[in-house]
Amino acid sequence: MDPKQPDCNYPNKELSGCGVGFKLLQAYCQKNNIEQDEIYDMLDLLVVSIASDIVPIVGENRVMAYYGLKKLNTSPGIGLQTIINLAGIADTEITISDIVFKIGPRLNASGRIEHGKKSVQILVSDDEEKSDLIGEEIDSYNEIRKTLDRDITQEALDMIERSEDLKNMNSTVLYNRDWHKGVVGIVASRVTEQYYRPSIILTESNGLATGSARSVRDFDLYEAIGKCSDLLESYGGHMYAAGLTLKIENIPAFRQRFEEIVTNQITDMQQTQTIEVDAKITLSEITPRFYRILKQFAPFGPHNMAPVFVTEDVYDAGTSRRVGKNMEHLKLDLVEPDVNSGILPVLHLTSRKRLI
Repeated sequence: MDPKQPDCNYPNKELSGCGVGFKLLQAYCQKNNIEQDEIYDMLDLLVVSIASDIVPIVGENRVMAYYGLKKLNTSPGIGLQTIINLAGIADTEITISDIVFKIGPRLNASGRIEHGKKSVQILVSDDEEKSDLIGEEIDSYNEIRKTLDRDITQEALDMIERSEDLKNMNSTVLYNRDWHKGVVGIVASRVTEQYYRPSIILTESNGLATGSARSVRDFDLYEAIGKCSDLLESYGGHMYAAGLTLKIENIPAFRQRFEEIVTNQITDMQQTQTIEVDAKITLSEITPRFYRILKQFAPFGPHNMAPVFVTEDVYDAGTSRRVGKNMEHLKLDLVEPDVNSGILPVLHLTSRKRLI
């Protein structure tokens, strides 16, 4: 089953891999007159796939994500409960964002650092004690992953800052044979975020340069890499993310041509990071009723993003501070003067954005 096949008439073309598997199980049950209650018990696994694969959360994906979150919040499988406990979100309402930033990275860390079989073992575990042991191992991989991510990102940023040529380019192509293959995609995202231009991070694997690429809004990275295909051994991906492999000696030629392609095609607008605001509101409008109505639009994700609001003329109450294990978040109180009532509405915020 592949909904993206040219001759496939299945209406939802954006299922995750796990979503395709789930639909196959549904069809099998229907075909053989089997009750589907047992596969609905796997909806918590399905929503982890939907969120982690960053597929559009509209149509059928949104329905499956909605019921998957219900299952994840009320009766997750033993393995996922272990991951939830390790992520410190056991006593909160788990959202798509929690999966993307807290559950997914832990499950991915095993494959990035050692082998993905550990994640499979914990997801199918029916033994709480054994699940906890595997969970501790996975969490240690995640700590290693975060350290590698932070250190290699800093090395990449330093490499750019030390070179006027690299700083003034419209793209980034960096290579270091010692960088860990499992985190180059994350590092590419960090570098793209910092300089807001198409970025490719390469390391050495099996005698070849291999790595990941990330793009900026509306720039077709896959097409740009494809125009360098004669210099590549292989490549794949989509508009915003790609993987590629090439001979190490081809890196200088690839960097030059990729830079020329990006320079000729990218626009000033594509090189400017923007935030699209849905509406302007005041802090006093943020009420429990407002929040309840907003939640009805959830689950949020690609193609159904959480609305963004702006409040103007606020100021810091003077309590701002960096928080988090590595001081990567910002906690602050924002105050909005209200000249009519004399009341000062206060908004308590903690950033999710990583501070580099």
